Amino acid sequence: MTPRILVVDDEPAVRYLLRALFEEEGFDVDEAADGDAGLARARQGGVDLVITDLRMPGLDGLALLDALLTLPRAPRVILVTAHGSERAAVEAMKRGATDYFAKPFDNDEVVRVVRRALESARLQDENRRLRAELALARLMVFESDAMRRVAERVERVGPRDVTVLVTGESGTGKELVARALVRASGRRDQPYVRFNCAALPPTLAEAELFGHKAGAFTGAQGARRGLFGEADGGTLLLDEVGELDLRTQGTLLRVLQDGEIRPVGADRPVRVDVRLIAATHRDLRAEVAAGRFREDLFYRLDVVNVHLPPLRERPEDIVPLAEHFAARFGRQFGLPDLRLTPRLLRRLEADPWPGNVRALEHTLESMIALADGPILDVDPDDDGPPDASLDLRARVAAFEKRLIGDALARCGGNQSETARQLGVSRVTLLDKLARYGLR
Repeated sequence: MTPRILVVDDEPAVRYLLRALFEEEGFDVDEAADGDAGLARARQGGVDLVITDLRMPGLDGLALLDALLTLPRAPRVILVTAHGSERAAVEAMKRGATDYFAKPFDNDEVVRVVRRALESARLQDENRRLRAELALARLMVFESDAMRRVAERVERVGPRDVTVLVTGESGTGKELVARALVRASGRRDQPYVRFNCAALPPTLAEAELFGHKAGAFTGAQGARRGLFGEADGGTLLLDEVGELDLRTQGTLLRVLQDGEIRPVGADRPVRVDVRLIAATHRDLRAEVAAGRFREDLFYRLDVVNVHLPPLRERPEDIVPLAEHFAARFGRQFGLPDLRLTPRLLRRLEADPWPGNVRALEHTLESMIALADGPILDVDPDDDGPPDASLDLRARVAAFEKRLIGDALARCGGNQSETARQLGVSRVTLLDKLARYGLR
């Protein structure tokens, strides 16, 4: 992609000369006659480098530099100075300018300065992209451009202490993205607390989130700090935040506005310092329109959105994911040399995977647990589309039914606790209980 340069100077002759020079070098060039116009153009995006005169009426070069560096994708900035203004140029470098050159300038030297700045920017962007991929790749397996964009967003927003809303269908890996955000943050060594909002009935959600005093309600024999208190100084993940009831949503909104919690039964609020990450498989805008989610809370949560695309929209991730799961479950089940045949990989790639990565993982786990040798394949007589055979679906359904049944038995039939242990919403669990006849 051809770099775009913005020339900001109140002298038309200088703008004309620099435009002609850089267009001859193959760059795209825009012009602005003063600092205010230059800033307005830069805010539209797509500018890689700004060359600005130091002294201009209105917004001068230093003020423009300061404003440009606050943009979400700040361009590189080179100052043009008059003879004798070297001190101001040095100050500009301290404040973030990439370089400077003085009038009258040598054309070849100007081109060298600009090419050096653009190459530095390219290398920095490439390093940032690689760091982002590495940070997320420690937790997730992917090769798609869609997930690389997710990785870049995680790398960019992770260190910034803002609220993040992670969205995507069930099974796409929202909790892993939340973990990557924590690892990229300055709070990485502080408490990281996770709460599944669908795991508790509304009557207990506030006490679980904000704590309670001893005797605040029946059964509250001792005081409890609550999850916000436990996460103080660190990060709190509210998974399936769309399942919160409206009353708890209102209390959560006040906490985000004031930075204070009031434990149930307490006389005074307690100040907390918590970075919040929320996750949901629901379309919260639709929930707001339906009156099931507060609009003001939605905007408090949706400061930065990280959306995970479903697996069907990134099929190039299916084979590396399948091979990753095969290696893991092969070691777990005593088949370290397990191999997936090309025919099986084609079948896996063709499936739309409505359950996303989690369904693919469970399918591989089920098939490998039932495998009788080191080669995993599908029926050689059935090489049609995935819907032509229920073999994979039947296996994963049987595995899922057994998994849910075992969890339900361990929890003594408590559906909320079962949902929490399985990492799904209570609504999702109820759907699956009905589907498998486990109610």
